[in-house]
Amino acid sequence: MTGSDGRPDAASALCEALAAVVLRTGAKIGGVYLLDPAEDALGLVALYGAPVDAFAPWWRVSFAVHGPSQDAIRDERLVWVSSLEELAHVYPRVAAAIPYPLTFAMAPLSGVRHCRGALLLVYEPGRSPRLGHHERRRIAWSTRRIAHALNAADRPPAIPDRPCFVPPRLPEPRSRPGLTAAGLVERLPFGALDLDLGGRATLVNTAAADLLGRPAEQLLGAEPWTLLPWLDNTTFMDAYRTALASREPLALSVLRPPDRWLDFRLHAYENGTSVLVSPDRSSRPFDARSALTGTPPESRIHLLMALAAALTETIGVQDVVDLVADQILPAFRAQGMIMSTADAGRIRIIGYRGYAPAVIEQLDGLPTDADLTPAGRALTTGASSFFADRGELTRVHPGAPQSTGMEAWAFLSLPGSGGPLGCLLLAYDHPHSFTTSERSVLTPLAGLIAQALDRARLYDIKHGLAHALQQTLLPHTLPTVTGLDVAACYLPAGHGMDIGGDFYDLIRLTDTTVAAVIGDVQGHDMKAAALMGQVRMAVHSHATAGATADQVLVLADRDLADLDTSRFVSCLYAHLDLARHQVTLASAGHPPPLLRDPDNRTRVADLRPGPPLGIGIGTPAYPLTTLSMAPESLLALYTDGLVELPGTDIAQTTADLAHRLGEAGNLPLHQLVDSLVRHRRRIHHHTDDIALLLLQPGRTGGP
Repeated sequence: MTGSDGRPDAASALCEALAAVVLRTGAKIGGVYLLDPAEDALGLVALYGAPVDAFAPWWRVSFAVHGPSQDAIRDERLVWVSSLEELAHVYPRVAAAIPYPLTFAMAPLSGVRHCRGALLLVYEPGRSPRLGHHERRRIAWSTRRIAHALNAADRPPAIPDRPCFVPPRLPEPRSRPGLTAAGLVERLPFGALDLDLGGRATLVNTAAADLLGRPAEQLLGAEPWTLLPWLDNTTFMDAYRTALASREPLALSVLRPPDRWLDFRLHAYENGTSVLVSPDRSSRPFDARSALTGTPPESRIHLLMALAAALTETIGVQDVVDLVADQILPAFRAQGMIMSTADAGRIRIIGYRGYAPAVIEQLDGLPTDADLTPAGRALTTGASSFFADRGELTRVHPGAPQSTGMEAWAFLSLPGSGGPLGCLLLAYDHPHSFTTSERSVLTPLAGLIAQALDRARLYDIKHGLAHALQQTLLPHTLPTVTGLDVAACYLPAGHGMDIGGDFYDLIRLTDTTVAAVIGDVQGHDMKAAALMGQVRMAVHSHATAGATADQVLVLADRDLADLDTSRFVSCLYAHLDLARHQVTLASAGHPPPLLRDPDNRTRVADLRPGPPLGIGIGTPAYPLTTLSMAPESLLALYTDGLVELPGTDIAQTTADLAHRLGEAGNLPLHQLVDSLVRHRRRIHHHTDDIALLLLQPGRTGGP
């Protein structure tokens, strides 16, 4: 194709340049990505050395995410990935979607006038992991060659919906040997196809045509999956990509509707892929887990994605351990699992399944000596290792403990940014050979587990600090007041770090007077908890200094303004006079308390609240409300987490709470607290903190 001035257009020039650079660099596959600024995405424009359909999942990728092509363009640097292990270490999410043996370079296209982009070069698996000086020079030349082709046109090529396939430059075969080989293939008793680098059939024997149900004339020159819808599925394409990447034989079974299973064997070579087809004699579907042994009835990528989704839902370290034991262990048909980390030069086991406690006790605390145990090697060097039987393990690590009852092992390093985070051991009670397909799933999976473990360890640390802070700031016990029965409960929100700003307190003022306080600081984080402690101390200080209920709130509001936290606090202050049988209330934007009379009639206290603390409106007013409180009556102070339900009027839920309080009768206060909170949790998963404080005069005092 040429432009109006007779020059080749951008697409043609780019394809010609791509073919040249792939041959010059010794790569097997090459591709060019260009940035589409309008969609903030990278589009694959041209592909050499592999079928376009095999690259379908990566025709278009988001530029905003962390990945090799994105980093190459953003940082203007060469990204070199020498193995699947390295990809899982640096880009674990990418490895989850590309679980194939691979070595590739992603180089930025510098000097292009109209656009930004990157050159992808994929090399033969098993090559040296080191990228030599001369190879770097050839890659640099290649990017200049591609840039020159793009600059030769007035505008860059449009990013197509389907990338352009660049035909390979191959020598013409000799006619006589070709005819002889074709005759031999035609006489084979099983189906045989040969696919070129673009996935098109260049040879189809009669047996293959019969098994596939299409005439050979239709199959020749076509990509088989475009004519056979039952072959155009994730299972076959995933196996095809694995064969292309690993250059190792791969077998799978595919159902030809309605009920005929066919066995396929794929053999990728330099100029294409040979496919052998035969009837599946077993005529039965396979277990889903056989996707890991080379005969996948479902995509290994689907398995990885399902496990990755499950890992994102884990919170703490124990969640990660349980998920690995409950889902990953059976998915790989393993009988044992140990997850360990390193601590002060020793192996520390953080979870296990399928091992006797005595064995774990023997293994826990061993030195992280790379020569002693494969786990130590994974923890110190970051290298994973696989042992098909006891003999292989003994030859490499003769000093490793042998009394485990297992016969085959996969020791997977869990990579972190600063070095290995841990080691995951999958063990089998029988010899087990780890296929390329199986390893190509385990390696990126280890990267995803490492990410989940890193998040979980951070969460556990923060959770521990949050729990300690919460316990420090809330009262450990409530003071004993003669003639007053008290019970309280605090329940953190069901999300995040389980910490928030709800608080309560009971302050003994004199022998017959006491102050009860409940409040709610805006937010659910460490800052909210810290501010809660400051407000609680401020209220306690002003109350014991003799301030009235309204003065306590005015002074606390002033203290909060001095802290300049930009957060507000709702607060309810109750001054109980046990001798006079009355309670004086002042509210700073807090839900009104409930008052139950001795005859169990319960009502919402009618009081006029002032603004929340910290609003900053000058000197706020907090009206006082005094109510009689006879012996055996009950006062309930609570935070809004107990009465707020999404989509429900809070007045109705408060009335429901009052009804339950009245129906409870003479239930002891500690049981009543549990009953009210348990009912709230049963009807709806709570997303806010809950604090509840019950006070009842006239009974034997006690906390």
